[in-house]
Amino acid sequence: MPLRHIANLDLEKLALEYIVPRLHARGFCYLDSFLGEVIGDCVLEQVKRMHCCGALKDGQLAGQCQGQGTSRSHLRGDKIAWITGTEEGCEAIGFLLSLIDQLVLLCGGRLGKYYVKERSKAMVACYPGNGTGYVRHVDNPNGDGRCITCIYYLNKNWDSKVHGGVLRIFPEGKSCVADVEPLFDRLLFFWSDRRNPHEVQPSYATRYAMTVWYFDAEERAEAKQKFRNLNAAKKKEDPPTSKDD
Repeated sequence: MPLRHIANLDLEKLALEYIVPRLHARGFCYLDSFLGEVIGDCVLEQVKRMHCCGALKDGQLAGQCQGQGTSRSHLRGDKIAWITGTEEGCEAIGFLLSLIDQLVLLCGGRLGKYYVKERSKAMVACYPGNGTGYVRHVDNPNGDGRCITCIYYLNKNWDSKVHGGVLRIFPEGKSCVADVEPLFDRLLFFWSDRRNPHEVQPSYATRYAMTVWYFDAEERAEAKQKFRNLNAAKKKEDPPTSKDD
């Protein structure tokens, strides 16, 4: 039965005995064979369908406005779409997201200072396989609320020596790096802040992944208030123009 693998998952044990201690010790961890072959295939087919129908668009760099970026592809070469998982034809994706939500919520108050109440939409991403990647960056360098990055990989028969596409993490304060291959049915967790600069190395085959970010409630509220204050200040600096101007 396809769901037997899921039924046998002890999510609480995974959260408390595997994810939490490894996040605190290393800053990242991953689970292999998370959904199992059958449901993982369903997620992959739904992502491929989105790609084939043109739903994925060029990923934007932080601070980049529409129409800018003459050569952005050498910095970030993925094509993306933001989804909730409730869209028609995304049932398997929605199921995956619900399991990840349960895992993170089961971590509860054991995530240090963080209190997670919400997350982003899911970002479906494809690197087309023409040597594109994503340069070294930090997901949350400026306190926007993101505290945990979760990435689910969808690449069957992936050989990093041939296909590239490794996610390389540069853990803060350590001389070593951590290379994570984007293997099918692998679920990766890492802290989103400056502790984990990372890059996607050039990919030479089509590379699919899905990412969600979980927010710390306090930092997220502060970030939203800061944004509102900046907008209010900008409106005061820009007086309304008259119709005669």
